[in-house]
Amino acid sequence: MSTKLKDLAKKPQILSGGHRLCAGCGAPIAVRQVLMGVPDDVKIVVACPTGCLEVSTTIYPYTSWNCSYIHCAFENAAATLSGVETAYRSCKEQGKIKEEYRFIAFGGDGGTYDIGLQSLSGALERGHRLIYVCYNNEAYMNTGIQRSGATIKGTWTTTSPFGNNSYGKKENQKNLTAIAAAHNIPYVAQGSISHWKDLVRKAKKAFATDGPVFLNVLTPCHRGWRFPMEKTVEIAKLAVQTCMWPLYEVENGKWNLTVKVRDKKPIEEYLKPQGRFAHLFKKSPEVLAAIQENIDREWEKLLHLCGEK
Repeated sequence: MSTKLKDLAKKPQILSGGHRLCAGCGAPIAVRQVLMGVPDDVKIVVACPTGCLEVSTTIYPYTSWNCSYIHCAFENAAATLSGVETAYRSCKEQGKIKEEYRFIAFGGDGGTYDIGLQSLSGALERGHRLIYVCYNNEAYMNTGIQRSGATIKGTWTTTSPFGNNSYGKKENQKNLTAIAAAHNIPYVAQGSISHWKDLVRKAKKAFATDGPVFLNVLTPCHRGWRFPMEKTVEIAKLAVQTCMWPLYEVENGKWNLTVKVRDKKPIEEYLKPQGRFAHLFKKSPEVLAAIQENIDREWEKLLHLCGEK
């Protein structure tokens, strides 16, 4: 399948326009880029737990999805899709279904890093042929910008506020991509909407993989992150350039850095345009230093795993 832009532009839109996601939202960009990897001769079934993507694309009696679609609870998208994939394999073996199907879940970080982690881990461990995509906007945005396991240290959210006795979230974010890779599944990758060709190539690999796949895609939320809506892709690119969100894949146990950062930018260049970190620049320079230290440590660890050092 070609990854040339002119060829990808001709593919039918599985997620149509006219949905009610915010202008400048990173989630539909991620969904469209991932779905560009669907083979032409394959049909898909999408599962979505409750979240921004679900509530804004399936407002009864309308839907933005031009495919089979299942809305499930916050915590059980992977379990739901596991059952559907198992039923499909049974029907295929019995000759009741001839068409080729692939099964893909799109869950936010709240429904993936936290509430849905148990069912996700089970689906990966059992070996179902499905793709789980986390559209990661680093908080529970649909329910009011509460912190999640994906939220960066120091972030202001409504449940990690800043004030005289608090600088925001106290903990570093969870490394869910590495947790998924620890399940020893065939393919795991981290992507960003700022690097569309990298993400489409990873999606293409995902749909060709005979086994479970986990894709973690950074999807900035201008509403929760507090930046102008037209800056979404620019902010996502800064996350990659500062190595806050490195782009890599783990294919059959082999770690590979897919986008090499030559001139690593300081983390302040990523944090400063975002209002959710404004308080750190006013009164918490030590937290900024701690964030940089964590990023440097994780980056060096990743370079070692990928054989870059």
